[in-house]
Amino acid sequence: MTQRKVIEVRPAQPSRDGDGVAIARIVGMGHAGMDPILMLDELRSTSREDFIGGFPPHPHRGMQTLTYMKRGGIIHQDSQGNRGEIRGGGAQWMSAARGVIHSEMPTPDTGELHGFQIWVNLPAVQKMAEPQYRDVPEAELSHLEGAGFRASAIAGHWDFGPGGEVTGPLQVLAEVAGLLDLQLAPGASVELALADQENVLAYVYDGAIATRDGSQPAGRMLVTSAGDRWPLTAGEQGAGLILLRGIPLREPIAHYGPFVMNTSEEIEQAIRDYQEGRLGVAPAA
Repeated sequence: MTQRKVIEVRPAQPSRDGDGVAIARIVGMGHAGMDPILMLDELRSTSREDFIGGFPPHPHRGMQTLTYMKRGGIIHQDSQGNRGEIRGGGAQWMSAARGVIHSEMPTPDTGELHGFQIWVNLPAVQKMAEPQYRDVPEAELSHLEGAGFRASAIAGHWDFGPGGEVTGPLQVLAEVAGLLDLQLAPGASVELALADQENVLAYVYDGAIATRDGSQPAGRMLVTSAGDRWPLTAGEQGAGLILLRGIPLREPIAHYGPFVMNTSEEIEQAIRDYQEGRLGVAPAA
């Protein structure tokens, strides 16, 4: 058995996106240790002014989005006719594939927001497939509680050894990537069993995680080495983590704004298709 180690720490950078929404962002476009994860945004504020503008209609092609809300509510609408609303604990998944125009707006009663949006790459052979969408309310998530930890699985199978196993309901995403929300009590430890060939990441959103190089606080993405197990120990205040995993695609990435393809020619075609209306009609505000 080989123990994974943290080989890189990537701090989130404060930014704004959409109509002025305050976010903390980690970009992994082309980062070998994050493949197939392209980007993670944390949205967190107790002030509605930080997110009231939301994310008005905008296009995507060639990738998947996963929005996971811990607090607050988000309304999704898209050019495929889908409309969904999730609140604290729920998730929304969209495979943009050949092209979608969508919006994500805070619900009128949301006064505090805490959530994450993750971009996951699509294999080249799926980038021009039909778009897909699914809401996953909190009641459909899979939960596991053990000594000093609580895990909520959104996608993928997660093995805590003697602590138990849990599988998320979003298996269509799990074909490329897994997602888990893990909460650890102060000083608690768990050990994950993993596949050696997977990339495995942890984003610390609360508290801190102890590593051989010291404590890693909230707002840090931990990139790991290869290995088939990863012990995690929380700091004195406990820890909240988003865990991400996936088999690297090892395909070239061409990225421009909301489009993620394999070549610059494909990006240019995506822009033309959007400008000429071939990605559909933007959802009504």
